[in-house]
Amino acid sequence: MDLNLEYAAHQRALISAQVAANDDDRFARLAKASRIAGRISDFQHGLGAAAACAWSKAQFMAPAGIGNVPNTAI
Repeated sequence: MDLNLEYAAHQRALISAQVAANDDDRFARLAKASRIAGRISDFQHGLGAAAACAWSKAQFMAPAGIGNVPNTAI
């Protein structure tokens, strides 16, 4: 896994969520960011990386006002 590419994709997903046209679009983009964070976390845990703890926590935190974000395909 190229972590730089994954980190960049995660940031793009978060940034695009900020400019989403509507709530459904924003939730979909945040769900994508969450899935990317999950992949990063899984990879880091597999390596025993200390940073994995931060990514594990981040993927379970949703911005205020957001409940369950659907797990849709990328």
